[in-house]
Amino acid sequence: MSEKIEKQMLAKIGYVQDTLFVIGGKWKLPIIIAIYYGNKRFKDLKAAIPNITSHVLSKELKHLEENRLIERKVDDFSPKTIEYCLTKYCDTIGNVLSGMAVWGKQHGKKIRNK
Repeated sequence: MSEKIEKQMLAKIGYVQDTLFVIGGKWKLPIIIAIYYGNKRFKDLKAAIPNITSHVLSKELKHLEENRLIERKVDDFSPKTIEYCLTKYCDTIGNVLSGMAVWGKQHGKKIRNK
């Protein structure tokens, strides 16, 4: 393998690892999708995402906020409400999500129709 190709390969591996760090795992993309479809409050997100625990949802929301994919908005009126919204920056992963959904649908058909 040439040095140039090896550098390209290592760079691509690094970019994919960075992406997986931010949106990888079982819960982050389902949370983003649930927020996109209008589930803005913690209890709504928990109800919308099957089998997620409150602890995991809280942890993943913080991680998504740290990576600027969602914003936490606090309404100080009584009673105090907290909502989560997607950021403009989150729009940049739209193609990744769409591609994954298309691939997942095709893969499911392929596996079921051996």
